Amino acid sequence: MKAIVYYEYGPPDVLRCEDVERAIPGDAEVSVKVRAASLNPYDWHFMRGEPYAIRLMAGLGKPKNKHLGADVSGIVDAAGRNVTQFKPGDSVYGVCQGAFAEFACTAETKLVKKPEAVSFEHAASIPIAALTALQALRDKGKLQPQQTVLVNGASGGVGTFGVQIAKSLGAKVTGVTSTRNLELVRSLGADDVIDYTTHDFTKGDQRFDLILDCVGNHSFSDCCRVLNRRGTLVPAGGKTDNWMIKPIASMVSAMVHSIFVSQKQVSIFAKMNQPDLLAINELLVSGKVTPVIDRTCALHEVPDAIRYLEQGHARGKVIMSLPA
Repeated sequence: MKAIVYYEYGPPDVLRCEDVERAIPGDAEVSVKVRAASLNPYDWHFMRGEPYAIRLMAGLGKPKNKHLGADVSGIVDAAGRNVTQFKPGDSVYGVCQGAFAEFACTAETKLVKKPEAVSFEHAASIPIAALTALQALRDKGKLQPQQTVLVNGASGGVGTFGVQIAKSLGAKVTGVTSTRNLELVRSLGADDVIDYTTHDFTKGDQRFDLILDCVGNHSFSDCCRVLNRRGTLVPAGGKTDNWMIKPIASMVSAMVHSIFVSQKQVSIFAKMNQPDLLAINELLVSGKVTPVIDRTCALHEVPDAIRYLEQGHARGKVIMSLPA
């Protein structure tokens, strides 16, 4: 089968589209004929081995696993003998290791059935980005109906889901984005939009119960100025330096600052689980959430697509799509 592989850390140039041997699913795994896979910052962090702490998991000198890609959708091709939830022919989506390929294996507990009305491309866009937004708002932010939410980076992968999920939870939503994306964010249901090229939301008069920060360009102390008395900041994105000095320093600073204020900052690292994927399914079927896709690419175009994603200007998700 064809797959994207890499043998050393580096820029997208290290990626190759090669013929590799297909993996055989284990007893509790299924093999999925890939129809679509979503690109995430998660992928290029592993591709580059940055920040360097990633290499403690992925391999110090070179990657231990040569395959990339996590978000996947497709059709079950084969199932292990202990699999009970899926059978060959089922349309599914979820997470795996090595989604940028014609076939991929993953545990049945990391997949759910794809709603018939949802395309494979839309389904592949969901796992990392949508679950990050859902868990940040619902679990970490404890969002309640009628509360006010600001989504910083509202036109990106997590941000576009964040605006829609916050609205589905009954919140009043303000989205921060660039001039060219103001109408997009409004179309997602945002009650108000802020153009960051002309206005700094941390210096405005609006106050918020929750800030979902998908950019990371403001400190906790900056955000406290516009958070309500018991408000919460949930960072869910932003670039880091190679040694993670800046994010660690930011966390320490926030912890110290929180001693003197009533607001708080909480971290989010999305947990892939079936109940939350099924919760997103309900939002998709009801029309309360619609994935935003910037562009699609073929398997051999993944290196260029990652290069584009790294620039940080994608509107929603970038998807690798394979023919039936």
